[in-house]
Amino acid sequence: MQDLLLSYYGDDLTGSTDVMEALELGGVPTVLFMRKPDAGLMARFAHCRAVGLAGTSRSETPQWMDTHLEEAFAWLKTLQAEICHYKVCSTFDSSPTIGSIGRAIEIGRAVFGQACVPLVVGAPQLKRYTAFGHLFAAYRDRYYRIDRHPVMSRHPATPMDEADLLVHLSRQTELASGLLDLATLQSPSRSDALDRLLGDCSIVLIDVDSRETQALAGKEIWRSRKPGGHFVVGSSGIEYALLSEWAGDTAPGSGVFPPPGAADRIAVVSGSCSPTTERQIRHAMGDGFDGIEVDPLELVSERSENAIARAAAAGKASLKAGRSVILYTALGPTADRGAEIDRQEGARHKLGRGLGELLRALTVDQTLKRVIIAGGDTSSHALGQMGVDALTVRMPLPASPGSPLCVAHSSFEAIDGLEVALKGGQVGTDRYFSAIRDGLGG
Repeated sequence: MQDLLLSYYGDDLTGSTDVMEALELGGVPTVLFMRKPDAGLMARFAHCRAVGLAGTSRSETPQWMDTHLEEAFAWLKTLQAEICHYKVCSTFDSSPTIGSIGRAIEIGRAVFGQACVPLVVGAPQLKRYTAFGHLFAAYRDRYYRIDRHPVMSRHPATPMDEADLLVHLSRQTELASGLLDLATLQSPSRSDALDRLLGDCSIVLIDVDSRETQALAGKEIWRSRKPGGHFVVGSSGIEYALLSEWAGDTAPGSGVFPPPGAADRIAVVSGSCSPTTERQIRHAMGDGFDGIEVDPLELVSERSENAIARAAAAGKASLKAGRSVILYTALGPTADRGAEIDRQEGARHKLGRGLGELLRALTVDQTLKRVIIAGGDTSSHALGQMGVDALTVRMPLPASPGSPLCVAHSSFEAIDGLEVALKGGQVGTDRYFSAIRDGLGG
């Protein structure tokens, strides 16, 4: 691949497709690999100007990161893209022991030999905003400081109890940090101020609270990049910021996405405990979907094969009868069994893999053309079980930004060409699953 604009590592799969969607909307052809590709697979996507690597670091320990992230960043560096992006969730949920963004910054900074790492989290397209270092996010058309957010402040694994992102980061790394705040970003001296921060700090958060400040952030990141690949961290706000700088010259313009049309039947697997996903499941079950509950504790136990077989048999029966089906491990936060699941080391990963095995069985047996995986942590491990090598964008979903309909590329014939939507817990309207089935966007 020549003249890559951007390479990236996504800390989970839904976040990885979020970046791909942003780039494709801006006319930048992008491929997302499920693992480090061989030369033959890379050659199939030689036309792409951005390359992603889907990861699971959002749900991993710092010790896991020390091995796997260092290896991933080293490979991404060999691509010599202008920018290398470590993509994190726009809600910034993380902790010193799970999904540590601070540790990821330390590793990337060392691999790229870079003194200071720019950080952008605000993404107005996703209704995420940073103002004077504090993060705000929308929920059902209301806006909350992240530590008062009805969902993220109570996240089962990484609750956000601090809205000041640099304070939050200080729990995860001892690296010195600084802030390019809104007032300075919009002043004539912003470039000088940023250069001073880049010289004095190891991490610089750049505020973004609007499309206008986003464009300024993109201009400054692009201006201050270093030859050989410049390492940056943040949400897909990084891509949206850069696209405003690339528009017209570097990026060719908006992509074209023919509508996919309706699917006769689809299958959904969900490991999400989010109230948003709960509403979506309940809406779908009132709109022609069959709902099948899967016991998450059985799915991670020694009886997992039996649990998968029973759920697959029930799912196949619904699909054979011409109905779409949702197989779920929880209906909302009150059904969350996370505390019990976490008593077994690696159980959350096993849960995702089990759902992936279940979805693959349904897809192959019923020759499905479109499927959905719900839950950011679930998606990464589930898709890995399905034999998918890479994803590209089939169609962005305007009603659910950050969760595009993708096309799977695989050496396995039954999976190659499969349309896959990967939905994070907070993503989508109540009719998301129905809308994907009907080809209307989520």
